[in-house]
Amino acid sequence: MTRPRNPVQLAIVGAAHGIRGEVRVKPFTEDPLALADYGPLYTGDGQPLTITAIRPAKDVVIVRFDGIADRNAAETLTGEALFVDRSALPAELEEEEFYHADLVGLRVFDEADAEHGTVVAIHNFGAGDILEIRPASGPTRMIPFTRAAVPAIDFGNGTIRIDREAAGFDIEERQPGEIMQPTARGRKTGSGR
Repeated sequence: MTRPRNPVQLAIVGAAHGIRGEVRVKPFTEDPLALADYGPLYTGDGQPLTITAIRPAKDVVIVRFDGIADRNAAETLTGEALFVDRSALPAELEEEEFYHADLVGLRVFDEADAEHGTVVAIHNFGAGDILEIRPASGPTRMIPFTRAAVPAIDFGNGTIRIDREAAGFDIEERQPGEIMQPTARGRKTGSGR
């Protein structure tokens, strides 16, 4: 396989581990060990890396790449993002499951067809996924990626539909002391499986 045309980040390399060329890798896949199932991974500059061994270790995996035989070589990979082409990921996902790469770039409209910008990133700070939306002007906005806040996604048209109230866009219009009702029904996202 050649350098990815539509790269999707699956992991990031941390520090070297030991003296035999292994590295700590933070995978963004649902199953951390599945990182080895995608064939070669590619650095940002297109260097292919083939996993020859992988094992779990707390919040990371310890990986040995073909051709990386000592600590010095392993240290050159520190901080490298690792990618595959979007076509290497499974096309079929479960209901309410999405790839970050498929959401980034979608235009955002509300229930009255007013455009609010474009999805530029997906974050998760521990309480669920959050969409970062960049409007035509002004600062970006963050909205929860829940069914209530984002009731419709249309990949064919490249759009998502938001509910202004559930997305928190109407907070400045609330009366003092009025509390927004929480929504618990989240959606699953991931860089890869």
